[in-house]
Amino acid sequence: MREQSSALVDIDAVCRSFPKGSGEELLVLDKVDLTIRSGEIVGLLGRSGSGKSTLLRIIAGLVTPSAGQATCRGETIIGPPKGVAMVFQSFALFPWLTVLQNVELGLEALGIDTAERRTRALAAIDLIGLDGFESAFPKELSGGMRQRVGFARALVVHPDLLLMDEPFSALDVLTAETLRTDLVDLWIEGRLPIKSVLMVTHNIEEAVLMCDRILVFSSNPGRVSAEIKVEMAHPRNRLDPHFRQLVDSIYARMTQRAEPRTATAEGIHGSGVGMTLNHVSSNVLSGLIETLAGPPYQGHADLPVLASQLQLEADQILHLGESLQLLRFAQLSEGDLMLTEAGKRFAHLETDARKRLFAEHLLAYVPVMGLIRRVLDERPSHTAPAARFRNELEDYMSEDYADETLKTVVSWGRYGELFAYDEKSETFSLENPGEGA
Repeated sequence: MREQSSALVDIDAVCRSFPKGSGEELLVLDKVDLTIRSGEIVGLLGRSGSGKSTLLRIIAGLVTPSAGQATCRGETIIGPPKGVAMVFQSFALFPWLTVLQNVELGLEALGIDTAERRTRALAAIDLIGLDGFESAFPKELSGGMRQRVGFARALVVHPDLLLMDEPFSALDVLTAETLRTDLVDLWIEGRLPIKSVLMVTHNIEEAVLMCDRILVFSSNPGRVSAEIKVEMAHPRNRLDPHFRQLVDSIYARMTQRAEPRTATAEGIHGSGVGMTLNHVSSNVLSGLIETLAGPPYQGHADLPVLASQLQLEADQILHLGESLQLLRFAQLSEGDLMLTEAGKRFAHLETDARKRLFAEHLLAYVPVMGLIRRVLDERPSHTAPAARFRNELEDYMSEDYADETLKTVVSWGRYGELFAYDEKSETFSLENPGEGA
């Protein structure tokens, strides 16, 4: 591990809010403290929506804090700070430019002369493993190669700090693993022209594999709930007992308070309509219940093992587990997922009986479902526009979360045959509720 020295970035009590549909503010980051020093790879690990990417964009100068202070080498960050480069989740390449031209862009913006631009760009391309593809266009490259161009474009400016926003999430498993390994090898060999890395991820194994320090984020609002130092030398072995133990402990930490996300306390203790729902297919939930009920789990699974078998990342398996917990078909705790008696009963029922049980649990445990059904029952036409419920959801959450929640409501309600939904008119009704399930 490299010797750590001076601080590159200081985040002091940073908050960030965004407007909700109701006109009120939704707090995304709440009093976040963070210091990035030279010589370390730091991971921001947390659930989707925990504000990790927002924090990264604050450091990149793309978003301003609502409160608190963000500094780079002691200077307040206003606009993109000098010595910071970013690799995005999407490849973000210009399709009409060659690999070489895409990599040269950052140097051109810095006013570097043509000869030096070419020399440095070719060196970065060679370093990242794209030698021979300088004249290729992005459409001629695989996803992994396009992302390598993104890394070369960031590295060519020799930044002090490299920011990475889930840079491997758009790649297939094998390509992502190869690129991770190559970057770690270049880092430990001291060949990367950077001083530190700050990366956003929701992949627990990725964080343990690459990072010297992991900051675990809680959600709603985003806060640093834990700081974990990874005391293992590179290269790291996923099968090492210490590696597995650390992965398991992080899963356990992230499921200690595995409750459905709510924008405000009113979502739980008041009307309950403010509960946000992750969009998960009812078919996927049914399949997961069946998997848990059968061998080798027999109703009780260790999350890291289950995620590995199903080839799901932590964020995905936690979303599924939380949905089952919300519906009282499973309990999620300390890194384990256990079927409840209702979940075990669901696994052995026929299709129609499953739908009835699912509908019962929707009405009992998902407040917005009960609201929609009551409105439909009470209206003489037994119809209601989706906007009526979307507007109410936006009193508690952002427009994006309201859309995702409504999408989940439609999917689950159709499966349970609680109501029908017409996509064209965006209208709920009690007419033929089984259609489109």
